[in-house]
Amino acid sequence: MNLTLDIGNTRIKWALFEGENLREHGTVDAEKVEQLCALPWRQAAVCASGHACLGKLEATGRPLLRLSHTTPMPITLDYATPATLGPDRIAAACGAWKLMGGKNCVIIDAGTCITIDFLDCHGCYHGGAILPGVDMKFHALHTFTAQLPLLENVDGHGSIVTGRSTAESITAGVLTATRFAVEGFLRHYRVAYGPVAVLFSGGDAPRLVAEPTPLLQTAQILPHIVLTGLNTILNENEK
Repeated sequence: MNLTLDIGNTRIKWALFEGENLREHGTVDAEKVEQLCALPWRQAAVCASGHACLGKLEATGRPLLRLSHTTPMPITLDYATPATLGPDRIAAACGAWKLMGGKNCVIIDAGTCITIDFLDCHGCYHGGAILPGVDMKFHALHTFTAQLPLLENVDGHGSIVTGRSTAESITAGVLTATRFAVEGFLRHYRVAYGPVAVLFSGGDAPRLVAEPTPLLQTAQILPHIVLTGLNTILNENEK
């Protein structure tokens, strides 16, 4: 069994794979990583810039791969500063290559920040864009102004372009504008490269595709794309 982990500041997303098949997955608090040590895995791969909990995993004596730009992988990186490239972005691109096999892919990870990355049909990762996430934008408007309220738990249904109240105007300026930004990148890649597969992950993915426009109608939400990419890297390095 392969264990793959996407380690954040407080939470760990994990999955167990048997070969290429996802058997189990879940989340756990980072300080409770010993729960993962007890799982029946033979080797593990980790996305993490550095975290104290990695020591507990290493103490099991089982192989632990920390993903970086130097790790052998099934894609190539055409990125000017690969040492600064987040391992989660690398893993997601590897997951897209495994799942979509030879298609141009735009990968949108809608989390605290939104990353939009492009992987071409030859397996070359070109980089992309980093945007403030949806909740970050809501909080910024409230924090850096004197009178704008903080909107929370705004769902993605009912696209608003022309807000007719302050709350609607904020929603248009955050949620609708974020969709417009994503669609703008998709238009660019489709003009430059032709058809592209549109792959979403991250907690805000459902909000961004709740009201699919023509550009987003074929979008897929793949919540485990990073973990799948890590498993792909593990399997490739065993060959």
